[in-house]
Amino acid sequence: MIRASLIAASALALALPAAAQDQAAVRRILETTPLIDGHNDLPWALREGFGNDPHAVDLATDLDSSTTLHTDIPRLRAGGVGGQFWSVYVPAQLAPVEAAKETFEQIDTVRRIVVAHPETFELATTADDVVRIHAAGRIASLIGIEGGYSIDDSLALLREFHQAGVRYMTLTHSKTTTWADSATDAPKWGGLSPFGETVVREMNRLGMLVDLSHVSEETMLDAMRVSDAPVIFSHSSARAVTNHTRNVPDSVLSQLAEDGGVVMVTFVPGFVSEANRQWGIDVGAEIQRRGLDTSDTVALEAAMKPWTDAHPRPNATIADVVAHIQHVRNVAGIDHVGLGGDFDGVTSLPDGITGVDAYPAILATLMQAGWTEADIRKLAGENVLRVMRAAEAVAASKAGERPSLATLPVVPPPA
Repeated sequence: MIRASLIAASALALALPAAAQDQAAVRRILETTPLIDGHNDLPWALREGFGNDPHAVDLATDLDSSTTLHTDIPRLRAGGVGGQFWSVYVPAQLAPVEAAKETFEQIDTVRRIVVAHPETFELATTADDVVRIHAAGRIASLIGIEGGYSIDDSLALLREFHQAGVRYMTLTHSKTTTWADSATDAPKWGGLSPFGETVVREMNRLGMLVDLSHVSEETMLDAMRVSDAPVIFSHSSARAVTNHTRNVPDSVLSQLAEDGGVVMVTFVPGFVSEANRQWGIDVGAEIQRRGLDTSDTVALEAAMKPWTDAHPRPNATIADVVAHIQHVRNVAGIDHVGLGGDFDGVTSLPDGITGVDAYPAILATLMQAGWTEADIRKLAGENVLRVMRAAEAVAASKAGERPSLATLPVVPPPA
């Protein structure tokens, strides 16, 4: 009887799809290892679409069919998310003083999300906080600034942001700043300016993670040289797989083992699919050829519809995402790869990924490809926790140092 039962159980296991078995294994792993996502733009999505009010939409319900949001509590739970860096993004086009104000408003939004759902979220500022909150069955909520222009060239503001709970800052966004070059703008400094190096050192003193998503290759290398703590890329993929300037080149990936940092692979279709990236270039070229006005998005979409109907966008897939994760592992090592979806910061996602519930499917695909439980634990959260603890240790070693009073030199206008 026992033998017959074992045979029947084995037959049932073989009958289940491998993905289902692996997803079940992933869920068991995530019960004890927090999956930490590096970048989610829900606060900005609430600001743009819901009057900056977490109560204007019911995050406690599945919003997939009723909104364009990628994030809600049921899907976070289904995705096994245990720690979330909420991005407090504001546009790079803002005047710096306005960017600082709106960044504080976005921090307030994160806090109001947490207060609105205390049974689900709790603010975290340390690695130990993340572990404790996850063990209590809640989602650790961390805060990351996206764009160094938010500090308005003020180290005092940087310190105030840290005091408000910010634990990483992306040095640039889409525009080169007064002290750091962006990946998607004309360079001014050949990486970091001397004041930019001072910003990185002050971040080290505070224990704030240096985030190199969005920055130029030269800025990446400068920041890794200057920083005493490991760096992160909160939402970037591999340039060797998809040749987008927002992605991390192998020249940087190969130095991550020495630096100790982590690339948190993102799911943005144009960053993970070369065909999708090239389509975007072709669309831009067609718009320019026709001389269309890009400021009127409705008119632009109508004018381009015949062309886009004839040239549909090739979408990315989970396989594309997995290829980037695997490449980062192959070049940098298993200790230097993580996850940073950029949910609610993009208008489209790869096929098979509709929101924050996608993580078990992605991780199960990796297990099917031979990743072990130990590998999955590192990718999901252990690598990021290690980097956080390293940054905290660096800050502790600098506890006796005074805050920097450096200021950005004022360049006089031409005579």
